[in-house]
Amino acid sequence: MLKTWLRAPLVALALCTASMGAMAQSNPASPTMNAIRSRGTLVCGVNANTPGFTTIDSRGEYRGMVADLCRGLAAAIFADATKVRFVPLSFATRFTALSAGEVDLLFLTSTMTVMRDTTLGLRFVEAYFYDGHGFMARRDANVQNARGLAGATICLNPGTTNEQITAEYFRSQNLQFTPVLLEQNEQVLAALSAGRCDAFGFDASGLAAMRSSLPNPNDWVILPERFSKEPYTAVVRRGDESWFEILRWFTYALIEAEEQGVTAANAEEMRRTSQDANVRRLLGAVPEVGQALRLDPAWAYNAIRAIGNYGELYNRSLGPNTPLAMPRAQNEIWTRGGLLYAPPFR
Repeated sequence: MLKTWLRAPLVALALCTASMGAMAQSNPASPTMNAIRSRGTLVCGVNANTPGFTTIDSRGEYRGMVADLCRGLAAAIFADATKVRFVPLSFATRFTALSAGEVDLLFLTSTMTVMRDTTLGLRFVEAYFYDGHGFMARRDANVQNARGLAGATICLNPGTTNEQITAEYFRSQNLQFTPVLLEQNEQVLAALSAGRCDAFGFDASGLAAMRSSLPNPNDWVILPERFSKEPYTAVVRRGDESWFEILRWFTYALIEAEEQGVTAANAEEMRRTSQDANVRRLLGAVPEVGQALRLDPAWAYNAIRAIGNYGELYNRSLGPNTPLAMPRAQNEIWTRGGLLYAPPFR
């Protein structure tokens, strides 16, 4: 018969083994990740032309916040930010393309709503950007607020929350308007420039992007009201919880990195020298987080080295030295009054 002092460590070992087995069962291998690794490339569904989020430069390279998020995710998976293929999708076709397996995820400017998250067979992950619906009108129309758009012709993208919000607002105010539904933002630009539309209804970031792309941006004014909450998230197919978890914690890692002062420039040194337990787990100096996600321990370190922390990502595409020059506002981290908050890395 084992003495009590000998039995205790054996019981602890058995419990630890059982716990590790349970963890493995609760976090099974991801079929999406298996396909990505077999293919050797991440396939990322993105906007085709949304300044600040995704545009294509003169060399055919994808630029913007969303493009960088896709590159950062590729770095987290492969330790190589170039192993990503971009698939430009319209607002009308994005969810169908994801459901059909044409892309591994969507990193478009897609708003999480309860109906989308529960009825499309898709999962909306974690907000990487908070926005709100508004209107942009011609400056010479002297419109001060949305009620001043009564009777106006308004450009809208079909299949977006903006189309629904605009209709609901005008109906609630007993006002009339004429919608012009255009699928591509290039078509919206042409319609606004040609005077076909008096206004454009979209999220504030998209309005700023559209305004910066017009021949005479000062001819247009973004009205001050916001009519909705528009949290943009990555979107994945339902039924692959491991892939969902990777996307969620990838987003959190960029937020946590900014809070901890980890940047693309100092990540290597902090991984070697930091004694902070959260930083060490984030950067893979200890392997437990990567193991839980079935990724290399340095997954977040590789992503941060490739694209920077959330603040670097934001400032590069939307910050004060860009054409959009959008204040961070609700897209600040929580310690500075914003909505961005990462759960503990432990």
